[in-house]
Amino acid sequence: MHRVASAGNTSNSSRPRKEKRLTYVLNDADNTKHCAGVNCLSVLKHSEADNHNFLFTGSRDGTLKRWELGEEDATCSSTFESHVDWVNDAVLLGKNTLVSCSSDTTVKIWDSFSDGTCKRTLHQHTDYVTCLASSEKNSNIVASGGLGGEVFIWDLEAAVTPVIKNTETPAVTDSSNGNSMPTSLRAVSSSNGITSLTNTPQGYVPISAKGHKESVYALAMNDTGTLLVSGGTEKVVRVWDSRSGSKLMKLRGHTDNIRALLIDSTGRFCLSGSSDSMIRLWDLGQQRCVHSYAVHTDSVWALATTPTFSHVYSGGRDLSLYLTDLSTRDSLLLCTKEHPIQQLSLDDDGIWVATTDSSVDRWPSEHLNPEKLFQRGGSFLAGNLSFSRARASLEGSTPVPVYKAPTLTIDGIPGIVQHEILNNRRHVLTKDNGGSVKLWEITKGVVIEDYGQVSFEEKKEELFEMVSIPAWFTADTRLGSLSIHLDTPQCFSAEMYAADLSITQKAEDDKINLGRETLKGLLAPYFSKKKVRFVSQPPVNGEAPSKDISSKNIPLSRPEADANVQSDSRVYPPFQFSIASPPSIITESSQNGIWRKKITHLDGIEDDDFPRWVLDAVLLNRMPPREHTKCSFYLHPFEGSAAQILTQGKLSAPRILRMHKVVNYVVEKMVLDKSSDTLISDGAFAPGLKPWKLKPSIEILCNNQACKTDLFVCQVLAPEMSLATVRTYIWKKSEDLVLNYRIVSGK
Repeated sequence: MHRVASAGNTSNSSRPRKEKRLTYVLNDADNTKHCAGVNCLSVLKHSEADNHNFLFTGSRDGTLKRWELGEEDATCSSTFESHVDWVNDAVLLGKNTLVSCSSDTTVKIWDSFSDGTCKRTLHQHTDYVTCLASSEKNSNIVASGGLGGEVFIWDLEAAVTPVIKNTETPAVTDSSNGNSMPTSLRAVSSSNGITSLTNTPQGYVPISAKGHKESVYALAMNDTGTLLVSGGTEKVVRVWDSRSGSKLMKLRGHTDNIRALLIDSTGRFCLSGSSDSMIRLWDLGQQRCVHSYAVHTDSVWALATTPTFSHVYSGGRDLSLYLTDLSTRDSLLLCTKEHPIQQLSLDDDGIWVATTDSSVDRWPSEHLNPEKLFQRGGSFLAGNLSFSRARASLEGSTPVPVYKAPTLTIDGIPGIVQHEILNNRRHVLTKDNGGSVKLWEITKGVVIEDYGQVSFEEKKEELFEMVSIPAWFTADTRLGSLSIHLDTPQCFSAEMYAADLSITQKAEDDKINLGRETLKGLLAPYFSKKKVRFVSQPPVNGEAPSKDISSKNIPLSRPEADANVQSDSRVYPPFQFSIASPPSIITESSQNGIWRKKITHLDGIEDDDFPRWVLDAVLLNRMPPREHTKCSFYLHPFEGSAAQILTQGKLSAPRILRMHKVVNYVVEKMVLDKSSDTLISDGAFAPGLKPWKLKPSIEILCNNQACKTDLFVCQVLAPEMSLATVRTYIWKKSEDLVLNYRIVSGK
C-alpha cells in the first residue's frame, strides 16, 4: 500500500485552517474499462428468472464496474463511482447489495443493480480499509479491516435505517445523492440476532473487534456470520465471535504477513495464505495447524475453494495459479500470468482472476469435479516447508501449466505511470504502462497529441519551452489517470494575455487567469443544469424567478459582495472540456465530506458541496490576493550604445509583460524626446516633442555587465519573451532584473 494525501485535508488546531482542494480526473478513453489494476472481484450467480451471471470488479482507478457475462463476452452495464482512492475489496450480500472498501478510509453500500449511485457511506476507520468479509446465509452483516489495526462488524440493517440529523460526527453518512452527507442514526431492532451498539448522540456505531496492534490485510466469515477470522502483519490468525467482537483464539505458524483467509461452511476449518509463500489449513476446534502446503515460490495473495472445501485455488506474487488437493497434497499449475494475482472468484464454469493489470481473465476451473484435472497428469506433491517450491524450481522441476490461454478476457486500458508538467503550465506529457506517450491540454481535459511508443525523455526535451509561468496546479497518476489538483490561492497565480491564448472574444491585452477560467470550463455542465433547474421552478407569489442565477441563493464567504465585480460567465475555447470523455471531480465541502462525480452527472444542486473559494471565483470573480504578480526591473542603455538614458528609477510591470512591450516603451520615450526632469519613478512619461523622422529600431538585451567579464553571453531577447521568463532563464539572479536597450544600426 502506498500512502498519499487525500483530496481533503486534516484539521490541525495549531495551524491556520487549510482550504479544501478540488481535483479533477481526466480520461481520454472508453469509460467502460478499468485503467488501473483490479484489486477485487465478486461473481453474482444467476437466478431462475435470469440466465446471466454478473461480475463485479473493483480497481485502483477508484471505481467499481458491473459486467453482464455472456458465453463468449462480457458487457459493462454500470460504473460505481464515489470512492476517491483505490477500491481494495468488494463483497456481495444477497442479490441486491454490494459493499466496497477503499484507501479513502470509507466503506460504501450500493444497490447492485443501480446505475451506480452510492446508498450509504460508513465512516469509522482511521486509515486505509483493505479487506471485507461477509456470510453466505446472513446478508445483513459485513466486517471490515484496515491498516489502522481496526476490525469492525457492521449491521447493515441498522446502518441504513432512516436517519436522524445530529450535530455530532456519525459513523454513517447518507450518500444517496452521490455525496457524503453527515447524519446520525438511531438503530432499530435487527432480525439477525447480532448485537447492535446504539449511541443516540453519535448515531450507529459498529461492533469493534479489538486486539490487532498492526495492519489487517485479510478477513473471512463463516456461512452464518457468527465467526470471523482476521490476519495481517502480526503473522497470526485471530478468531472472533462476530456477534460480540470478543476474542476466541490466536493461531501462530506463519512467518510473514497473512494476506488471504477462507473458512469452510461449518466454521471448523480455516485456510490462510501468507507472504511466507505457505498455505496453512487450521482446525479451529483443535486450535492448531493440521497441514502446510508449500506450492508457491513467493507471497500467496489470493485463495478460493471448491464448494466442498476439498481443493484450494491459490495465486500471488509469483504470477501463478495453482490447484491443490487438501487431502492428498497433490498440486497442479493451472496457468501463469504476466502480473501478480490479487483475487480469485469462481463462477459456473471457470475461475476469474484479478491481477495488478487493468484486465481480468476467466480460466477453466472444473471446480465441481476437480479430479478431472488431476487425471491429466502433471501434478506434483506440495511440500510442507517454507520456500520448498522455490528450491525445487531452482533444481529444474518447474511444472508445466495445464492451460495456455483464458476462455474469456475483459480488457482494460493501460494506466498512466509517468507524467511531466511542461513549462507552459497548460500541457502535461504522460506515459502509460503500454509505452504510449501522450500530450494533454489540462485546461480542456483532452489529449492533443498521441505520439505512440516513443522515448518519454526525448519527447520531454523536444517539447521544452523557455517560458516561466507559476505552478498553479499539481498532478499525479495514482489512479491510473491524470489527476489535476487545484489548491487556493496557488491555483490563481498564473495569468496569460488573451492574445497568447488565441481568445478573439477579448482584447489582446486582457489578462486571463488560468485557474479561474479552468474552473469555469470544468463546472459549465453544473451551472447549465443549475440554470435549467432554477428557470423551471414554478412562480412564487405570482412572480417568475429571475434568470440571473450567478449568485442567487449562494452565501458569500465575506459579509458583502463587491458591487463593482463583473462576473464573466462565458467559457472560452481554450477552457472547454470534453463532454464525450468528461472528467470526474473530487473535492470536499466543509460539511458534507469528500465526494467524487463526473461533471456530466452533477445535478445542479450541489452548491454546498463545493469549497466556498470555488464558487467565489467562478460566480463572483472573487479570488484571493495574489503575490508576486509583478516584476521589478531597471531599464538602462546598453554599454557603449549612443542611446540616451530614459529612466532613472526602478520600473514595475506584470510578470507576463512581453519584451515587445518594453521595446514599444523605449521607442515611445525616444520619439517623444523626453528630458530627465519629466520622468517619474514609476516609469510614466509626459507628452513632448518628436524630433525623430522615423521611429528607431530597438533591441532589448540582458546581462550587460556580465558581458564585460566574458562569464556570460549577452543575449538579445526575443520579442515574445516575458519578464518572468527573462528573469528565470537569462538573468538567473535574486536581485532586481536589469534590461538594456540599444539602437540597431541600419534599421
